[in-house]
Amino acid sequence: MRAAWRRFARLAAGTAATIVGVIYAFVVLVDPWGSLPLTLPLNRTPVTSNQRFAYPVLARSTQFDSAIIGTSTSRLLRPADLNPAFGARFANMAMNSATPFEISSLLRVFIRRHPAAKAVILGIDTPWCFTGDGYAKLTPHPFPEWIYAENRWRGYAEVFNLYSVQEAGKEFGVLTGLKKPDTGRDGYTLFLPPDSQYDPVRAAAHMQDAEPLTPGGARTDEPEFWRYPAVELLAEDLAALPRGSRKLLFFPPYNYRLLPVEGSEGWRVWDECKRRVTAAASAVPNVTVADFMVRGPIAEKDDNYWDAMHYRTGVAITVENDLIAAEKGEKSADYRLLTDSSR
Repeated sequence: MRAAWRRFARLAAGTAATIVGVIYAFVVLVDPWGSLPLTLPLNRTPVTSNQRFAYPVLARSTQFDSAIIGTSTSRLLRPADLNPAFGARFANMAMNSATPFEISSLLRVFIRRHPAAKAVILGIDTPWCFTGDGYAKLTPHPFPEWIYAENRWRGYAEVFNLYSVQEAGKEFGVLTGLKKPDTGRDGYTLFLPPDSQYDPVRAAAHMQDAEPLTPGGARTDEPEFWRYPAVELLAEDLAALPRGSRKLLFFPPYNYRLLPVEGSEGWRVWDECKRRVTAAASAVPNVTVADFMVRGPIAEKDDNYWDAMHYRTGVAITVENDLIAAEKGEKSADYRLLTDSSR
């Protein structure tokens, strides 16, 4: 009897180990985040709703030579619209509520994989302009630092969990045509409702409580002594980009309700931040900085927005065309050129 139980136990353990091994092999072979050093050359699509997991695969992909990175205020920029003007192949890797640390980490992955990158478009908004000795590196969204590391062998231990199995299953479904991808292969997705569902009354209700937005952080009365730690990080990132790549930084167009009155403390915080960003940009070649945070045709029309921060798809096309014009040094009522690549 004991021998029979031992045989049963060995059989059960062996069967369980085999099942676990097969599942683990499935995850490793599919490699849903393109994060492992030994990976099959599959045409992976971002499938994970947490973009912090999903976008490094785009940053490493040789299908692209250019990147759009920022927060949700950059997500509506469509690579297909920008590619012809820049002679590039963009991937949009802008992440909702991303911190400067997360954006910088993703940009560094892109730089390591693309030493001859053609262009980078980087959205600079509120998180970059916090003052003081530090800023929040992470958000409540899990951030897998191991996916961003140069040494990716650690990933073989990190993917041994149910979440990886779930995401590998989703990726396998997309690869085999069994599942429709939620995100385009270039990272673009319409994360807001379609314009056909736009309700100006509802949008106005979302904006009615909006107030001038002042980046937080400690500071004295003298702006020249303020520290902008994220801008210091930005300066390092710009210096790490290839000298020949085109670099386009832009402050996105917030609705006028979020823009502080000139001369107020909020205005001074933003103004000094823009000055610091411009100084960082001026230290490297081929940089344009465009400021859409102005009271102009975009910002002053409520119907351009879903809420005070997120503009509609039609406005996104305008912003794309403005970015193309700004990069050429052209002026517009939609933005101010803080510096340009023609210097």
